[in-house]
Amino acid sequence: MFGYVRYDLPNLCIKDFMLYKALYCGLCKSIGKACGQRARIGLTYDVTFLSALVHNIAGVDVKIERQNCFEHAIRKRPIAVSDPLTEELGALNTVLAYYKLTDDIEDGGRGRGKRLWFKKGFKRAQKRYPALVAIVETYMRDQARAEKERVASPDVAADPTACMMRSLSEHLLREKATEATSELFYTLGKWVYLIDALDDYDKDIRKKGYNPFVLAYGRAGRAELMEKDGAEISFLFDTLFYSMRESLGGVIFPFNRDLTDNVILRGIPLETERVMKGERERKMQENIMIGVK
Repeated sequence: MFGYVRYDLPNLCIKDFMLYKALYCGLCKSIGKACGQRARIGLTYDVTFLSALVHNIAGVDVKIERQNCFEHAIRKRPIAVSDPLTEELGALNTVLAYYKLTDDIEDGGRGRGKRLWFKKGFKRAQKRYPALVAIVETYMRDQARAEKERVASPDVAADPTACMMRSLSEHLLREKATEATSELFYTLGKWVYLIDALDDYDKDIRKKGYNPFVLAYGRAGRAELMEKDGAEISFLFDTLFYSMRESLGGVIFPFNRDLTDNVILRGIPLETERVMKGERERKMQENIMIGVK
């Protein structure tokens, strides 16, 4: 989950934007507590969204205080106070970053130097959260096996990542996990894998890397792919959106759900549309001035 889970800013209330920013900074600090300061460079928006979603479903209230950090050393800003759940999510952020770089290296790309920044944090996560790391390791092996076997079905190829997200949700939510939450996280995981594969279509053709869309359709490039097979690919993603909406309707949220609804129901479809059109990545507008003193 790296870079695709986005909110839709024009339809996001200021209170939810502030909550998101507080969770983002709180996750950054929690990564430092769980895995060391170096690991903070791997902070992602995606795990920030997971923090908002998991805290809400689990019924864990987020306490926000005005604090300083190394980036905002002079002027305090609202930051979510670290709690056990956020620290475990911080460890998850580090583990996912480590495995993402490992995957890049195994695909013949660069990343050995970057991975060294996360090695110590990864070992700390292994020691402190062995069950969490075991889940990621298990499904990462399954994902690597599917890619080594060159599975040509996008739906089948995405299953290990989808199963990983489902298992992680059940681990993090514990007794709060339900059939609806498991299905929601499973579908989110499948969407993340597929949107990443579609976004990398042209790159994987150039580098002759594994990509289920290339194997399934074999077009010369993404433009030709979308021209000739766009309707079928749109249907694939539409089925995921339908599943997200259906499972989301069965999830009980003890707190306000506006932020997570914005991401799932608006941000994710917009990001899918962007990738399908081949447009440049949208910038997350974290630095918008909204009159907070």
